[in-house]
Amino acid sequence: MESLSPIAAGGLGSLAAGMMTAVGAVPLLFFRKAGVQTQSALLGFAAGVMLAASFFSLIIPGVDVLQAGGASQAAAAGVMGAAVLIGATVIGLMNRFAPVDMLAIGPAGSRDLSRRIWLFIIAITLHNFPEGAAVGVSFGGGDMHQGLSTALGIGIQNMPEGLAVSAAMATLGYGRWPAFAAALASGLVEPVGGLIGASVVDLLPGALPWGLGLAAGAMIYVVTAEIIPETREKSKGEGSMIGLMIGLVGMMFLDIALG
Repeated sequence: MESLSPIAAGGLGSLAAGMMTAVGAVPLLFFRKAGVQTQSALLGFAAGVMLAASFFSLIIPGVDVLQAGGASQAAAAGVMGAAVLIGATVIGLMNRFAPVDMLAIGPAGSRDLSRRIWLFIIAITLHNFPEGAAVGVSFGGGDMHQGLSTALGIGIQNMPEGLAVSAAMATLGYGRWPAFAAALASGLVEPVGGLIGASVVDLLPGALPWGLGLAAGAMIYVVTAEIIPETREKSKGEGSMIGLMIGLVGMMFLDIALG
């Protein structure tokens, strides 16, 4: 990538990172149709992954970017807090007023369950956009080594996110390949974010933290208001909570270990 322009490198790096969602979805290609308890555990796992990603992949990096730009710790916390609240509010209003029920299609028997899971998938896809922008920004600054490191870290983190999307689609009753395709599609927004991030890094350096915070707020809202209550209602045992804790701790470990 040394010979590429920062914008081209940012686009290719974020594309590679986004494609890792498909790698994460590969295990679902070998699963048989899951029962109710397995579905609850998979959704719990997905919820745990995204809760951890909201804080360790989005909020904390956003604070770091703000502080690197000269903001005080209190100011950085305030900006990220505002962004998280706005993101949650937007998804909450969308949930209440937008025709999200139009997305409640597919083999699942419960239209309400379909609506909740589609909201979850939308929120995951939304969260991938600023992650791609983060990769683009890393390359856009001209430091290829930093860009490669960021792309590698986000790419590895995208693997459990791809599994989360495919698991959610499997819960809706879709087959293995449609679930795999959905995971792949959710990651393909990252190169869009990467190209934009690399292009505007010099013009709007303050935009990235807001994007990270908005995505975090949207994800936290959907997971806590929609997915966790659904998994607790459907699960007769503690399978959903075990899945949630495994997903949360696993994603937390990856985020911290990869820096």
